Formats: sequence, C-alpha cells, structure tokens
Amino acid sequence: MSGRFQWLRVGALIGLMLAMSACATPPSDPAARAEFDRTNDPLEPMNRQILDFNLFLDRILIKPVAIGYRTVIPAYGRDRLRNFLDNLNEPVIFINDALQGEFSRANTTAGRFFFNTTFGVGGLWDLATTQVGLEKQSGDFGQTLYAWGVPDGPYLVLPIIGPSNPRDASGMVVDGFMDPWGYVAANNGNRFTGFYRWLAQGIDERSRNIESFDEIQKNAIDLYAELRSLWRQHRAAELRHGEAAPIEDEDLYTDPGTKKQ
Repeated sequence: MSGRFQWLRVGALIGLMLAMSACATPPSDPAARAEFDRTNDPLEPMNRQILDFNLFLDRILIKPVAIGYRTVIPAYGRDRLRNFLDNLNEPVIFINDALQGEFSRANTTAGRFFFNTTFGVGGLWDLATTQVGLEKQSGDFGQTLYAWGVPDGPYLVLPIIGPSNPRDASGMVVDGFMDPWGYVAANNGNRFTGFYRWLAQGIDERSRNIESFDEIQKNAIDLYAELRSLWRQHRAAELRHGEAAPIEDEDLYTDPGTKKQ
C-alpha cells in the first residue's frame, strides 16, 4: 500500500461524499446570495461541526502530544526528523511537478533527493539547500489538477486533516497511491509504516505551530472564518509555487485558477 496511511484515503473519500450530499440551500436575499457565492462555502454548517470536533481532539490529544514531543526531543533532533520526512516526500513532489510541466522544478527536486539521500545521510541534513542552493519545491496532485484547469469546488473541512476542498481531497488520495515508499514498506511486510510516518509528520507540524495557533485562537472574532481565509491564502500561494499573486487579484475566497488572467 502507499506511504500515506490508508485511513487518510478513506477520510478524504468520506469528505468528498459528504461534500456532495450536504450542500446548504443558497439564500434568496440578493446580498446574502452574493456573499454566499463569494465565500464558496455551502457546506459551512457541516464544516463548523467538523472544525469543533477537530479543535476538541486537538485540545485533549494532539496539542498535549505535540508539547510533549517538543519538550522531550531537542530542536536539533526535531530538525533531523523534519528533514528526513521532507526527503521522503520528494518523489511525489517530483512526479507532480513533471505532470504539471514544471520540468525545471522537477529537476531541482530530483537533484535535492539524490544529493540529500547520498550526502545528507538519508535526508537527515538538507545539504541540497545549504550547500548547493537547490531550494525545496512544492508539488501535490491537488496542485496538478489546478494546473490542468480543474476547479477547486467548495471549501471543505475534513476530520483531523483540516481545511481542504474536493479537488485537494481527491488529490490527497492520488498522492497516496503515487508514493513509492508505501509499496516498498508493504513488500517488506511493514503495513503500518505509512501510519507512523503520517503520525510523525502531524505531530512535528503541530509542535512547530503551537504559539502561532494559540495566537490565532485568542484574537480571532470568528475562528472558523479566520482559518478559512488563512488556509485559502496559503493554498493559493502553494498553487502558484510561491509566486506572488497578480496585483489585481484581491479576492481571497475564489480559486486562483478560475480568475480571469
């Protein structure tokens, strides 16, 4: 099986089915309808409930584990783990950049993977960045679908996984099947390797955002709307491979692939 734990695929597929069955009825008032269309969030009632569940789980389990991880493992060790996990992601990034026609980025990713795997001791050190200037690239199948002109669909909050949309949720499933490490692990009888990898990534990521997320929760008037806006800004930058948005592009709610160029 793929390096992404099978549960993630099931969760993403469940989210897609919910997205198709739980759409709210658009309001009849013209002003309310305009806002409804602008936010592209017809699943908001369901999404808010899932967010509440995610916040509850974070409060009682995920955040305490992340704090414990950060307390027990020194920064040096956490950085080695992060580099190692990032290196494992490089093959999927390479495939997606190639599928997008971003061959320069794909070549950079291939160079990073071979350099860090060889000289960085399996990727524990990101020498490709520090020594030869090969910067980390982005690439996932949701991004590939965007490059192919597939619209994002409505905003969607997935259990545990968090903010997404139907395009990115389906892309997550495909990325899982693309990942070669899952097949390597399965062929060697290690069925749960993907789960441990996903778990380590999640804990490490949460540990690096404890204070920033606390600050968002403290200051947000509407946490749901704030997280939706922040995620969309972050995702829009990823879809453009970090390139700046056009000056006239000020609508943070609309998928950048649907805007007029």
